[in-house]
Amino acid sequence: MSELQTIRCVGCEGGIPALTQDEIKKLLPEIKEWAVSQDAKFISKRFSFKGFYKTMAFVNAVAWIANQENHHPDMEVGYNYCLIKYTTHAINGLSKNDFICAAKIDALEATN
Repeated sequence: MSELQTIRCVGCEGGIPALTQDEIKKLLPEIKEWAVSQDAKFISKRFSFKGFYKTMAFVNAVAWIANQENHHPDMEVGYNYCLIKYTTHAINGLSKNDFICAAKIDALEATN
């Protein structure tokens, strides 16, 4: 279990810097197969499922996590997939919150 799965997001209204490349490199091994955008402003991962029902169950679980953490992703949903993108809009880049939520979503995948 990643340490990130055990901590909570901290509210962000801006005024802090986005994570540096070095900070991102330290956090990236804590999440499984997430990709960092070339501009280092978001992380993303595509999840695949066997059918619509499992996809929607996953989407609802992600929504629950997002509401609990008060940190919400952009999602693209289709019949058997969900693409999740995390960024911290208030700082126009990545924060530790993005990695916390990604780690919690990875824990869902383990139960899928």
